Amino acid sequence: MGTDARTPTEIDAIAERWVDRQLELFPEYHVYLGRPGREGEYADYSPEGHDAAAEAMRSTLAEIQGATAVDAVDEVTKRDLARELGLELEKHGAGFHLRDLNNIASPPQELRSIFDVSPMGTVDDWAVIARRMHNLPAAVEGYIQTLREGIRTGTVPAVRQAREVMEQTRRYAASDGFFATLAATETAGDTALPESLRRDLREGAEEAQASYAALTAFLGSELAPAATERDGVGRELYELASRSFLGATVDLDETYEWGIEELRRMVEEQEAVAAQIAEGGGVAAAVAALDGDASRKLHGTAELQRWMQATADQAVEELGRNHFHIPDELRRIECMIAPTQEGGIYYTPPSDDFSRPGRMWWSVPEGVTEFDTWREKTTVYHEGVPGHHLQIAQAVYNKAELNTWRRNAGTSGFWEGWALYAERLMADLGYLDDPGDRFGMLDGQRMRAARVVLDLGVHLGKQRPDGQGPWTGEYAYEFLRGNVNMSDEFVHFEVTRYLGWPGQAPSYKVGQRVWEQLRDEVRRREGDDFDLKAFHTRALDIGGVGLDTLRYALLG
Repeated sequence: MGTDARTPTEIDAIAERWVDRQLELFPEYHVYLGRPGREGEYADYSPEGHDAAAEAMRSTLAEIQGATAVDAVDEVTKRDLARELGLELEKHGAGFHLRDLNNIASPPQELRSIFDVSPMGTVDDWAVIARRMHNLPAAVEGYIQTLREGIRTGTVPAVRQAREVMEQTRRYAASDGFFATLAATETAGDTALPESLRRDLREGAEEAQASYAALTAFLGSELAPAATERDGVGRELYELASRSFLGATVDLDETYEWGIEELRRMVEEQEAVAAQIAEGGGVAAAVAALDGDASRKLHGTAELQRWMQATADQAVEELGRNHFHIPDELRRIECMIAPTQEGGIYYTPPSDDFSRPGRMWWSVPEGVTEFDTWREKTTVYHEGVPGHHLQIAQAVYNKAELNTWRRNAGTSGFWEGWALYAERLMADLGYLDDPGDRFGMLDGQRMRAARVVLDLGVHLGKQRPDGQGPWTGEYAYEFLRGNVNMSDEFVHFEVTRYLGWPGQAPSYKVGQRVWEQLRDEVRRREGDDFDLKAFHTRALDIGGVGLDTLRYALLG
């Protein structure tokens, strides 16, 4: 692991060629991998660009299906690469790209967020930033062309998503928004940027702002009038989306019923802990008591960042002694306050050579200045160690055995399922014995169970748990509000996310379910020989895969 190199095979070569092809089709991928090349360029977001990507997938799928596996590593690569390529071709045929618009993970956000992970330490890095801003209008125009093709063919997103994203793109286009702030940078480290470069940055920012203004106008004048009022996508599209996010086929109707039962179980467990916090009171009384506890308060983003970093560093140090194998390269994680104010919390992986460490980002909403540690300790474990950082960075580290594709592939169910598994594991290991911290973990687990029910309910048109007819988007807001201790702004953002990104939200809790089932099945098979640390090492060494492939790799 990470030392004795495995001799690459034909299947490894196919997987590496597919990564190289992705780098050609999607130049932004260079930044995420930390590889030089195509600096400042964007992919072709037009219909022709999507068709070219689909043709590359067909060619690679034929290659991998015709190749012969020579060992167990090959078997996993062949199985999972064929699964991913085949599914992406199905989604292309169903026109997923023609209706790709939501409030969290669609091109309007992704075209901007590449700047968050772009190098900014040198003058040359800032020249690339300027070049990327100059290239942004063409990428936005290609995306508009794709959405226009969706309008022409009747493959459109919900109007709710169009209206929501318009508010985001307006902010990006503002004269005091993200691009203007970025372009106002005067130094790279301790080095002053040349005036010519600063002028280029300002001009690039103006072009980027204009492109987002054009996108805002298109969303309002062309897409919104053509968009559907219906939030649910229906069973056919949902089955494809679910398979994509899980890397597994599950019984959607059984999963809905399981979600209802899991939510009931989470409510009971949380209420029991609430009684320890506020004697004789329920969840609301416990929240009030915890929110009123000054010892659990953080003031300002600087204090939040320091607390995040200290909590993450402690987890690395202590878990690395007894519960996980954590190589030196993985022991550095940076906790960051994001340059945006959209409310998300996310992880970005290290570069392939670890020159850029793994990072946890907190996009703090405007006006939010106080934070509660009881709500957020589990979040640090989820995004850091033993959550995403340990899982994703371990895959990057394991380059002696895994090809580049295996180190960077995987599904939401695999990644996010592990992160929820990690949350519960930290409780089992005693890190959440404090009733407030445990209550916070259960608060998050309850939300994840609730959104299994909500997501499947809305998109499949299921009957509501209260028996009052089928799910609607409006009922979804009411339902989530009753199951989270969050602001109305948070509820609005989250439900809008679920409505526009079908299948993604349940992948967390369903993925956790699969991870726990696999661990318990390995424990049952191995009996007294079962070792949890060894199980975790074996599982994380597999790299990123779909959940069906994970089951095959662990159980055969």
